[in-house]
Amino acid sequence: MLSQRRNSQREKQKSLHKRFLFVFGLFFFLMYLGLGLMIIFWKTLPLPLSYNQRMALGVVLIVYSAIRFIRLRQKYS
Repeated sequence: MLSQRRNSQREKQKSLHKRFLFVFGLFFFLMYLGLGLMIIFWKTLPLPLSYNQRMALGVVLIVYSAIRFIRLRQKYS
């Protein structure tokens, strides 16, 4: 009985490699989200972009980060 419970806990626990990839994917999700928000809201952006171009690029990065998050959640849930 006790050994069955230990085996089920080991199966539920992720390997170090999978946990690292999950954290790495989460980091990049947050990086793309932050970059998209920064491009939208940073008024003195050091890139020569018009307001519409900034909004478009920021929205694309935020949508991409959402897609990455959904794929990450599906893969590691």
